[in-house]
Amino acid sequence: MRAVAYDEFGGPEVLTLRDDLPDPPVGPDTVLVRVHASAVNPVDLLIRHGGLAGAFPHHFPIVPGWDVSGVVEAAGPAVTGFAAGDEVYGYVRRDDVQWGTAAELVPAPQRCLAHKPSSLSFAEAAGVPLAGLTAYQALTEALEVGEGDRVLVHRAAGGVGFFAVQIAVALGAHVVGTASPRNHGFLTDAGAAEVLDYSAGPLSAQLSEPVDAVLDLVGGDTLADAPKQVRDPARVASVVDPSVKEAGGRYVFVRPEHEHLEELARMADAGQLRVPVARAFPLERIAEAQDLVAGGHVRGKVVLTLR
Repeated sequence: MRAVAYDEFGGPEVLTLRDDLPDPPVGPDTVLVRVHASAVNPVDLLIRHGGLAGAFPHHFPIVPGWDVSGVVEAAGPAVTGFAAGDEVYGYVRRDDVQWGTAAELVPAPQRCLAHKPSSLSFAEAAGVPLAGLTAYQALTEALEVGEGDRVLVHRAAGGVGFFAVQIAVALGAHVVGTASPRNHGFLTDAGAAEVLDYSAGPLSAQLSEPVDAVLDLVGGDTLADAPKQVRDPARVASVVDPSVKEAGGRYVFVRPEHEHLEELARMADAGQLRVPVARAFPLERIAEAQDLVAGGHVRGKVVLTLR
């Protein structure tokens, strides 16, 4: 199998394109996906540096990547929802770190997959799962956003933030996003009713009135200011800073969820969710793709294409 892999933690220099890896096993609950596209996320760099070694068992060689879109190659005998030939997408976060999505084939537990939105290309679909699920679970579960809520989304032009803006709008919320001035039009096009400049001082001082819910994607001083931004401190959620719990808020660690992926696909096909692809790289340029993500100022998703 052709894949990118590494045998030790480190920088981009450890990434190696290989064609000698064995095809991954197909367990009873496993769907084997022939990959068309894979997305690059900040967590891929964290794993490559060993930052999650205490959270998951790691087995070298490690193939990076958790986001995927492709076609089902085979399905284990206990799999009921997918069959060979199905177009799928998913967040393939297994219980260990080894078989990632920067490869020709990836073994995915069926809970990690859903049928690909028909309105999205494979490259676009690969950009949805991790960021889209993070936004969806934060808004619907942690913050319980509903019709008429005023929702503040920090770093709204980033991967998770851009999905959060669109999902909150689909839920009927009035969305206030924060971004640099160059991204204000980008967020208005996505449905944000108001856009604030995060560099223009504390957000609590810029808001005309407190909001009903805050989604923090920054942490630090931005999170510290959140109690002044919101009516109820319990309706603050962060995906980057667990200390939010100390003030009564919610910390969100995204999980694979078939039903949520299906709902994101429904939103995409209903025209409520679009996926801007910032750059698409061939598999052999994964180090360049990861470096771009590491820079932290990408507008849209960075993807790897295999077909």
